[in-house]
Amino acid sequence: MFRCCLLVTLLCFIHRGNSEEADCFPSEWLKSVSMSVKISKAGFHRDLHYRVQWSKTEQEVHALLVQKLPSGVYMDEYQLDTLRRDTGLEVLLDSKVDVEAPEYLSSGFTALVFLSGRREAVVPVHGRYHRPSDSSKRVKVELESPRLLLRSEQCETLQTLSLNESSLVRERGVAVDAPCTASNHSICSWTEILELEDHAGVSLELPVGDSSMIISVCGVTVLTTVLCCVYLLRNIWKHGSF
Repeated sequence: MFRCCLLVTLLCFIHRGNSEEADCFPSEWLKSVSMSVKISKAGFHRDLHYRVQWSKTEQEVHALLVQKLPSGVYMDEYQLDTLRRDTGLEVLLDSKVDVEAPEYLSSGFTALVFLSGRREAVVPVHGRYHRPSDSSKRVKVELESPRLLLRSEQCETLQTLSLNESSLVRERGVAVDAPCTASNHSICSWTEILELEDHAGVSLELPVGDSSMIISVCGVTVLTTVLCCVYLLRNIWKHGSF
């Protein structure tokens, strides 16, 4: 509980502002930054594929994706812990997620996907059960595009930019504060990249129950249960010892 409260507090610091960190990357280099988000697999269990690209640079660049997720989907923190140990995937959730709750009893949350040391990641996401409907067989869940944040440990060694060039940089990126890594809660200054190409979100369709079948399904379920109980009681009475 304390960890979740601390993380929520840190996420509140993710804000837009003006600082020297926004000028860490040359404006021409910022134009080379691109991001793509795709979704694969079918049914309730999908994979989100993130890929970030930029032109060659001498400094080491760390990337962070801030992904907001609606109540219609969830990420399993235990699965993420396993993937972290097995593959090095680093994902930090801003709150506890009830993997058993249906969509109408859940709320959205934010996932921080750290791409330190690489430029791509595959993150599993799962659909939640929705209310049955008599008008639609499937429901569409929209996932907005994540925010892309970059930072570099060598920022302070870069040459100071002119005032004109600095204004161009802020057209492409602004300074924000966010957690440095998934393993600690210290705050670092990042550059949020704006106006990315191919910045549209993704969506997935999930099947929903047919509410017009409720009476028939409940009737068959009750009848099956009664018949099974009668069968078991009959055999217990016949072969059991009291």
